[in-house]
Amino acid sequence: MKVSIIATVKNEGEALRSLLDSIIDQTCSPDEVVICDGGSTDQTQFVLDEYRQWLPLHVVVAPGSNISQGRNRAIATATGDIIAATDAGVVLSPHWLEELTAPFADEAVQVVSGWFEADPYTDFEVVMGATVLPAVDEVDPATFLPSSRSVAFRKSAWETVGGYPEWLEHSEDLVFDKALRERYGPFAFAPEAVVYFRPRASLRSFFRQYYAYARGDGKANLWPQRHLVRYATYFLVLPLLLRWIWREKWAGWVLLTLGIGAYSRRPAQRLWANTWGWRPPARARALALIPIIRFVGDAAKMLGYPVGVWWRLRNSRF
Repeated sequence: MKVSIIATVKNEGEALRSLLDSIIDQTCSPDEVVICDGGSTDQTQFVLDEYRQWLPLHVVVAPGSNISQGRNRAIATATGDIIAATDAGVVLSPHWLEELTAPFADEAVQVVSGWFEADPYTDFEVVMGATVLPAVDEVDPATFLPSSRSVAFRKSAWETVGGYPEWLEHSEDLVFDKALRERYGPFAFAPEAVVYFRPRASLRSFFRQYYAYARGDGKANLWPQRHLVRYATYFLVLPLLLRWIWREKWAGWVLLTLGIGAYSRRPAQRLWANTWGWRPPARARALALIPIIRFVGDAAKMLGYPVGVWWRLRNSRF
């Protein structure tokens, strides 16, 4: 099998070196690396040109393309039977490509889900990673929809489902996954095919990220029940609880504290496991950040989702 790694980039500059270096360090080398540049105006092209001496690198320049269009351009250009997709801003574990492509020895396998882990640089990013990213033992491989920072599929499968949805700039990988799942059934799972990426470094950038994700959900009509439950929780259940707290005082505060604990339980478990060497005051501050991060994420989703829904209503063909 011929294997092509594909990715899209735009204005990554020197940060792109981490990804390219990790491709060089793979235990199983790709036959080619195809990168679509969406119109970089920084040093990205110079960095890519430098790595041509170490990688079988082909660069497609498509100014103005979104991430779906860029991926489709890269895949269309690729000559491999197997497409291994990843993103700029990640670092691949040395065995990533080997683990991700091994299941294709079975000709029935069409898609393989890889995995991803946080690569935090600061204490805040440790908390962010524990709050927003599941642990590998928390997912069901039979239903898991992989991020396109770590997934592989046959090029023929990509062609069959029509590629990534080019009308969608966020949540596009989930729409693509769902099309593949509907056509081919559950994916193979390669939990050792790990990529590492840095979590958001501030609440502001996290808010923007989740606003964009939720807007994409609304445009693609993804997870409507989840979003409705979130609105019901914040606009029906929470006001009733606050009213009860006003009337019942201590009993209400106890119930609210228990609710926040339940709201934060799973991220707190992950964080506790990841901070075993921290001093108690630092650990306590980290745990206190979890409900704040979750609330900011929920607020971003509740604002972004209706924007996407409104776009979908005005563009009924989608």
